[in-house]
Amino acid sequence: MTRLLAPTLAAFAPALVLTAATPVVFTDVSETAGIRFTHNTGAFGAKYMPETFGSGALWLDVDGDGWQDLLLVNGTAWPGRGEAETHAALYRNDGDGTFTDITRGSGLDVPLYGMGGAAADFDNDGHVDVYLTVLGPNRLLKGAGDGTFTDVTAAAGVGDPGFSTAALWFDYDEDGHLDLFVGNYVHWTPETDLFCSLSGDTKSYCTPESYQGQSGTLYRNRGDATFEDVTDAAGLRAPSSKALGVVMLDHDEDGWMDLFVANDTQPDQLFENRGDGTFEDIGVLAGVAFSDAGVARAGMGVDAADYDGSGRPDLVIGHFSTEMMALYHNEGNGLFIDEGPRSAIGRATLLTLTFGCFFFDFDLDGWPDIFAANGHVADDVERVQARITYAQPPQLFRNADGRFEEVNAPDTALGAAQVGRGAAYADFDRDGDLDVVVTANGGPPRLLRNDGGNENRMLRIRTVGTASNRDGIGARIDVTSGGRDQWQLVKTGSSYLSQSELPVTFGLGGRARADSVVVTWPSGRVDRLGAVPADRVITVEEGAGIVDTTAMPAAR
Repeated sequence: MTRLLAPTLAAFAPALVLTAATPVVFTDVSETAGIRFTHNTGAFGAKYMPETFGSGALWLDVDGDGWQDLLLVNGTAWPGRGEAETHAALYRNDGDGTFTDITRGSGLDVPLYGMGGAAADFDNDGHVDVYLTVLGPNRLLKGAGDGTFTDVTAAAGVGDPGFSTAALWFDYDEDGHLDLFVGNYVHWTPETDLFCSLSGDTKSYCTPESYQGQSGTLYRNRGDATFEDVTDAAGLRAPSSKALGVVMLDHDEDGWMDLFVANDTQPDQLFENRGDGTFEDIGVLAGVAFSDAGVARAGMGVDAADYDGSGRPDLVIGHFSTEMMALYHNEGNGLFIDEGPRSAIGRATLLTLTFGCFFFDFDLDGWPDIFAANGHVADDVERVQARITYAQPPQLFRNADGRFEEVNAPDTALGAAQVGRGAAYADFDRDGDLDVVVTANGGPPRLLRNDGGNENRMLRIRTVGTASNRDGIGARIDVTSGGRDQWQLVKTGSSYLSQSELPVTFGLGGRARADSVVVTWPSGRVDRLGAVPADRVITVEEGAGIVDTTAMPAAR
């Protein structure tokens, strides 16, 4: 998060907004689904920096029934205030469009000043585990497969004590065990809080420039439920970092998973995996560290996907108002070019402050679209910038053969403003299309059901590793249908403090089948599956191929 004041807006052209070719309807079903939650910032007038951050949401299948459950991270009261403490909320998906709060007794009902997290099966026992990032120390919760968790932080050695934000699980050394990267923000505590003011006499929230940054941490999984801090040995120590978003990607297609870190008012980092246990920051050389003007921006959420069919992963990054979202195109020669300022995305996001953002194919046409969750950090921003608001509607950008157009759907839930923060997608109702949850700072989240995105056909794939990690995180899945090639990565992290579901969904348009499906596992094994009918959920096991096939309830 960056400065409140910014250069004049008059020089920028208005955003181009195009109406979608087919109706786009996202319906807010939070109330009917039984999601009754309010994020607690702990604010009491002291203007503590973390109060503006909000928290994230994680989609995960806690009981292995194939229905995506929802974990909402929460803040709590500041120590010594005597106010009611709050905790995260875990909602079990009942499979009928509703959720049940199963937090009590789950092991997640512990008051923490939570930020975000990542979910995966770190010990390959078949049950999903949860890592929560906290205003120190973080928590690792081992899942039992029945919606309950046990705190194993101390035994595992992953209680990062910093101001942690984004996190992801990935197997950087390809030994079959998931490692953990934790992004940290700045050195801040209530005791070291500084007085900052816009007016000179009234305290305001400080900008990140007021505090020293804090390096992220890389924990290597030893394979025995314990971890080793290898940050220095891996070359990832970066004391000036102020991470808010992190995404895994293989930017150079060498088979080794890289990391991109979106930093707030500091240069973004692209840590290239050398394949020998070490990384090198090539962000400046790759053209992703700064804006085109050579300025470090307020990096918030981030995601990676191949948006134009080049076969290479591109990047989208949320930024502060007046900075525009970045859309970095991977040129394939080690260089990325920011297409944001030259696209409808840049113009449409000039006045928004984007936190959560991700690629997903909302209309199942085979082209990844972009969702952005927006909201400012200053509740009085309109006093100094009349064209910028505190609560802001989310934005949806349709991908039209590699070019993006903003979808104009003011009469749906997309037209409703909120102080948006985290955002993640999942097909929670198993009707084939992808739904979205957006968290709000100091307010209720919104569960946005995608109504009509399944007019096209799809293929949903769940991976189970054997030599690779059990979740198959890091596996690349290539799908060819009707001459159209697509690929996706099974990944954790991305967006802002949040995580989308692990199963991947491929839009097939109107085509009746995928002509071929190829899974390249982190171990290096390649499974070639041949043709698969559309509107199916398939489970692919490493070395065994398709081990389960289920027709979608709404299959045509």
